[in-house]
Amino acid sequence: MNIVDLLLDPFAYPFMSRALVATLVASVVCALLSCWLVLIGWSLMGDAVSHAVLPGVVLAYIFGAPFALGAIVFGFLAVGLIGAVRDSGRIKEDAAIGIVFTTLFALGLVLISVTPSQTDLNHIIFGNLLGVSTSDLVQIAVLGAIVAAVLLVKRRDFTLYAFDPTHAFAIGLNPRILGATLLGLLALTAVTALQVVGIVLVVAMLIIPGATAYLLTDRFGRMLIIAPTTSALAGVVGLYVSYYQDTSPGGMVVLIQGILFALVYLFSPKYGVLTGRKRRPASDVTVVVTAG
Repeated sequence: MNIVDLLLDPFAYPFMSRALVATLVASVVCALLSCWLVLIGWSLMGDAVSHAVLPGVVLAYIFGAPFALGAIVFGFLAVGLIGAVRDSGRIKEDAAIGIVFTTLFALGLVLISVTPSQTDLNHIIFGNLLGVSTSDLVQIAVLGAIVAAVLLVKRRDFTLYAFDPTHAFAIGLNPRILGATLLGLLALTAVTALQVVGIVLVVAMLIIPGATAYLLTDRFGRMLIIAPTTSALAGVVGLYVSYYQDTSPGGMVVLIQGILFALVYLFSPKYGVLTGRKRRPASDVTVVVTAG
């Protein structure tokens, strides 16, 4: 079998073609958002919201409503509950996040277990990339386009909010609205990637690409190029490996992303643990990302 056959054979099957498109869309959208999540320091919040949307998605399924609607409602509910627990007592934010998202995630698991369905709702948790239907693909594409469009149109405002919310407020922007918008986009992105890797691994796609790009450049504009590129590459490679090795496609996509991050972490020209250490004093470990 030559190289052309190796590359084209998997896509002789329609389900593989749909899986490839879904993977690329979810990878790129998650990677774009991950740049802001990493910069703001919302990695744990991304984990919380991506898990907390599970009961919303299940309830949306039960009532025949769009998955995105349930995800947004429970995404904002989770953020509101985290804020309420954090602000009303001695519980710190990290503990509040852990309490709220695990409780809502558990609620989603209970709802799945008691919901009569002719379809296996466990794909919401673990993903079902090879089972993506045409209607699923349309939903993924529409939600992905909405998230990407908002992020790109408002990228300057979001970037200023990430770097200096006080300055953003001083020039007339509303940091609360910008933060709420990012959280809403986070909920939509979780639904976009749900079919690909499931709720459990969504957070990996939301954090790893941005973290990888963060180690490769000091300029935020370049992060917005590097993160989607590496994420899409991991998606394609992961899909090929899963096909030929008969492994979980969603898990393999995330595993490839993790391997890419490990390589960058070790060998990044400027900030790599191995290569960067040879080029700078051991004490010089601060990473500064500029908005350019």
